[in-house]
Amino acid sequence: MNNLLRMIGRRLIALPIMIFGVTILVFFVMALSPIDQAYSVLGENATEAQVQQYREDHGLNEPILVQYGNYMVGLAQGDLGTYGANNASVAERIGQALPVTLQLTFFGLIIGVVVAVILGVVSALYRDRWPDQIIRVFSIACIATPSFWLAVLMILLFSSMLHVLPASGPLPSLTADPGGWLARMALPAIALGVPVSGQLTRVIRTSMVEELDRDYVRTALGAGIPKSVVVARNVLRNALITPVTVLGLRIGYLIGGAVVIEVIFNLPGMGMAILSGITSSYTMLVQGVVLVVAITFIIINIIVDMLYILIDPRIRTV
Repeated sequence: MNNLLRMIGRRLIALPIMIFGVTILVFFVMALSPIDQAYSVLGENATEAQVQQYREDHGLNEPILVQYGNYMVGLAQGDLGTYGANNASVAERIGQALPVTLQLTFFGLIIGVVVAVILGVVSALYRDRWPDQIIRVFSIACIATPSFWLAVLMILLFSSMLHVLPASGPLPSLTADPGGWLARMALPAIALGVPVSGQLTRVIRTSMVEELDRDYVRTALGAGIPKSVVVARNVLRNALITPVTVLGLRIGYLIGGAVVIEVIFNLPGMGMAILSGITSSYTMLVQGVVLVVAITFIIINIIVDMLYILIDPRIRTV
C-alpha cells in the first residue's frame, strides 16, 4: 500500500509542474507571433493613439516576463483574457466549446474500444486462421486511414448520397434530444474512433494470445472448465491490463484529433473556437484554447495512469 500511495503521489506532484511548463510554452510561443493583438481587436483602421491606449490598458507595453506574471495571476483566478472588439470572455467561449469536444472524444473512444475488444478477442481465439487474417487486414487498414479523410468519405456516402445522417447543422442537447444528438455525433465519432479501434485491436490480440498460452489457462481447461468461462473471467481481464495504458495515451491524441474533426463537421467545439481565433487573429482565444487542450491532455493521461496502477497488482511491488 505504501508503494502504491508513493507512485500515485508522484503523479499528483508532477501534475502542477507539467501544467506550469505548458503555460510557459504556450505563452512564449504565442508571444513570438507576428500578430499585433491591438490591431486584431481594433482593426487595421485604428489610429496610433487608440493602439497605444489599448496596449497600455492590457499591459502589452510591459516586459514579457511581467506580462507572463500577469497572465498567471489571471489564470489562477480563472481569467483567460478577452478577445474581439466586444471584449468577449475567452473562458466563457471555452466553457461552451470544451463539453462538445469531450462528448465527441468519449463517444469516439467508446466506438473504438467496443470494436477493438470484439475484434481483438475473436482474432486471438482464431489465431492464424481466416478470421484472424481478415481482422488483421481490417485493423491495418484502420490504422492507415486518416480520420479527416475517412470523415470526408462518410460525408459523401451517408450525408450526400444516402441522406441518413447529418454532416452539419446545430448540435442538439444530449439531455433534451438524445436521438438528435446521437445522429449529429455519429459520423464524427466514427471517423475519430476507427483509427483507434485498429490500434487497440492489435494490442488486445497480442495480449490475449500471451494470456491464452499461460499455464493457468491450460490447467483450467484440463480441469474441465469451459473455455468461454476461462476467457471471460480470467483471460480477458488479465489481457486488458496492457491495452489500458495504450488507451490512456490515445485519449489525449483523440482530443487533438477531435479538434480537426469538429472543423470538418462544423461542430461548435474547441476546433471551431481555435479556427475562429486563427482566422480573426484573436491571439488570446488561440492561446486559451491551446492551453486548455494541453492541460486536459495531461490530466486525462495522469488519471488513466493512476487507474492503471490501481488495477495492475504487479506494479505495486515495483
